[in-house]
Amino acid sequence: MSLVDDVGELLRSRGKTLALAESCTGGLLGAMLTSVPGSSDHFLASFVTYSDRAKVDTLGVHDRVLFDHGAVSAECAAEMASGARRAGRADIGLSITGIAGPGGGSATKPVGLTYIAVDDGMVSRVERHVFPGDRESVRKAAAERALEILLELMRPTS
Repeated sequence: MSLVDDVGELLRSRGKTLALAESCTGGLLGAMLTSVPGSSDHFLASFVTYSDRAKVDTLGVHDRVLFDHGAVSAECAAEMASGARRAGRADIGLSITGIAGPGGGSATKPVGLTYIAVDDGMVSRVERHVFPGDRESVRKAAAERALEILLELMRPTS
């Protein structure tokens, strides 16, 4: 079974629904999830909020978060995940924001820097990663890691 299959099966077995907010992945994660038949059982919505304005208007990310921390930050990722959950009327929100490259990076925010967040209304988790490679490699790595994080949070600990 693939990572996408595992996520779908776990969401289905738990009776949970998912909504996404994507920035640097531009809908890649949503495309991965919908590639599996039956995904409509658990996948409710996907918001591609590439611009700061879309993050504010669609997901309710606070202007102050963007001003103080930027769109590529743990704070923004957390607000994107909770905003996706609320706007999508889902049990779980999952978000990705980052710098896929090849340009746009800086000394403090290099190309490949990505924040991934999950929010279920009670618990919010954000991870920071710097993925190597070209634009497509960064996007793919971020989407795959987002699915792994979701699985880790949903699977019972032994």
